[in-house]
Amino acid sequence: MKLGIVGLPNVGKSTLFNSLTKAGAESANYPFCTIDPNIGIVAVPDERLKVLGDLYHSEKVVPAAIEFVDIAGLVKGASKGEGLGNQFLSNIREVDAIVHVVRCFEDSNIIHVDGSVDPLRDIETINLELIFSDMEILERRFARTSKGAKNDKALAKELELLERLKVHLEGGKLAKGFAVLDEEEEELLLSYNLLTYKPVIYAANVKEEDLADEGVNNEKVAQVREFAKAEGSEAFVICAQIEQEIAELEEEEKKMFLEELGLKESGLEKLIAASYHILGLISYLTAGPKETKAWTIKRGTKAPGAAGKIHSDFERGFIRAEIVSYDNLTECGNFNLAKEKGLVRSEGKEYVVQDGDVVLFRFNV
Repeated sequence: MKLGIVGLPNVGKSTLFNSLTKAGAESANYPFCTIDPNIGIVAVPDERLKVLGDLYHSEKVVPAAIEFVDIAGLVKGASKGEGLGNQFLSNIREVDAIVHVVRCFEDSNIIHVDGSVDPLRDIETINLELIFSDMEILERRFARTSKGAKNDKALAKELELLERLKVHLEGGKLAKGFAVLDEEEEELLLSYNLLTYKPVIYAANVKEEDLADEGVNNEKVAQVREFAKAEGSEAFVICAQIEQEIAELEEEEKKMFLEELGLKESGLEKLIAASYHILGLISYLTAGPKETKAWTIKRGTKAPGAAGKIHSDFERGFIRAEIVSYDNLTECGNFNLAKEKGLVRSEGKEYVVQDGDVVLFRFNV
C-alpha cells in the first residue's frame, strides 16, 4: 500500500512523516522546507505476527508494509507556479490513497501561509490545486484521443467521457463525484490516475490537550469530520508533535507513554486502520518455521487470488487452501491440534479469504 501526504506548508506534514517513518525528513517553521519528495517504508503493526512467530519458532517475521510519500507543501496558485508550483504532485499520482494533513490548532509561533487557521479553506485550497493538476492530465489525454476519434468508435466514446469530465472538474468538483455511465468508463477513469479520484484520509493535526478526547471539543476538528463524512472520506485526529516523541521510544515505553496520555493507539495505528477501511483491505497470514508473514489483499478476494499474492504459480496451480482462524490456532497452541479438533478447513476456489485467516496453500504446476 502506498499513501501520499499532502497539505499546505507548516501544517505538520513533514513532522508527521518523520514520526511515521523515522526517516528524518527536514521539518522547519518556514514554507517549502520539503522540496524533494521524501519516501519512507513503514511496517504495519500486527501483534498476531509475533504470537505466530513464537508459536512456529519462525526464523523471520515479515509484517505488511506501507510506503509514505511526502511532497512539498502546496499553496494557492501552485498550478500557476506560486510557491514551488505543483510539480511535485506527479510524485503521488501512483499512490493508493491521499493523506491530507489539516491544521486544527492555533499557535502564533508557527506561521500559517494564509495568516489564519481555517481548515475548510485550507482543504478547498488543496483540492483546487489537485483539480488543476488533474485538468492538465486530461488536456494531454484529450489532445491524444481527439486525433484518432473520427475513425475509431472506442476513441470517440472516450473523447465524449473526457469532455464531460472536463466540465465536471472546471466546476470545481472532484473526479470522485463524477458519474460514470458504465464499467468501461469506470476503467478509463481509473486509468487516468487522477488525484481527485483517489480515496482521501484527513489527518486533523491538533495540540496535545485535544488528543485524549479525540478533538471532541475542537470546533475545527468537527468541521473536518463533517466535511470528510459528506465526501465519503475518512478522518482521524493526530498530534504530529506527540507522534514524533512516540517515534523515539521503545515498544514498552511507547505503550506506557500512550497510557499516560489516555490514548489507546498511536496516530500510525489510527492511520493504518483508516487506510485499510477506506481501501477495503484485510490481512491474511502464513506461518511456518522459516517465515511468518502478513499479506494484504482486497476484502472479498477468493483463495486463488490471495494465493497469487505470494506467487503467480500458487494461483495458476491452485488446488485448495487449508485454513484455520488466528484465534482458533492460538487457542489450540499448534496446527496439528487445531486439525484434530476439526478447526482446520479445506477450502476450494470459491472461498473468500477473511482477515486473520492463517492459510496453507496447496498447488501444483
